[in-house]
Amino acid sequence: MTIKQKVLAVEKLFKGLDKEISDFRRESDIYCFSGCGKCCNKADIEASPLEFLPLAFHWFSQGRADEMFEKLEANQSLNCLVYQPLSIYDQNHGHCGEYDFRGLICRLFGYGASRDKYGELRMVTCKLIKENQVENYERAVEMLKSKSPVPIFTDYYQKLMQIDFRLAKDMLPINEAVLSALEAVMQYYAYRALPAGKGAA
Repeated sequence: MTIKQKVLAVEKLFKGLDKEISDFRRESDIYCFSGCGKCCNKADIEASPLEFLPLAFHWFSQGRADEMFEKLEANQSLNCLVYQPLSIYDQNHGHCGEYDFRGLICRLFGYGASRDKYGELRMVTCKLIKENQVENYERAVEMLKSKSPVPIFTDYYQKLMQIDFRLAKDMLPINEAVLSALEAVMQYYAYRALPAGKGAA
């Protein structure tokens, strides 16, 4: 499978997830608060390189691979490089600088469930939603109990592994995951023709 095919496969997976999240949001009424970037402003977010392959390919296609590679290598912060806070004084409000190309963890958090040690599903969401959308959160918990369709973290990470096990199996700090994805794209095209219609990176 070529890099472009892997990118398309990940994007197809994300498209299905976005539909599932949209349905879940409609049924539960859970929503993220406008302008809130608190979950993005965490230093312990981990992700797989594969979920950021579309972002890496996007940068490569736009001729920004070297620029972003250097920024990622020089970056000292553990917070996601593409998160853009409102200001240096307000780090918890802002937005994703590459929203269309955000990773699986970014899409699932707040709208997904994971299994506890007993195999029971538990919502993976933020304190703000739990405390300020009590009815919505309780409705979501009831949906889990009634086996209503809810995106499940492990299911989607297993689907990622079916696309490329090597790039999906390791969970890394988010900037390392993005850097690893970018390295994979750049190495792939180091001795191959560039994608049709794309400029040099």
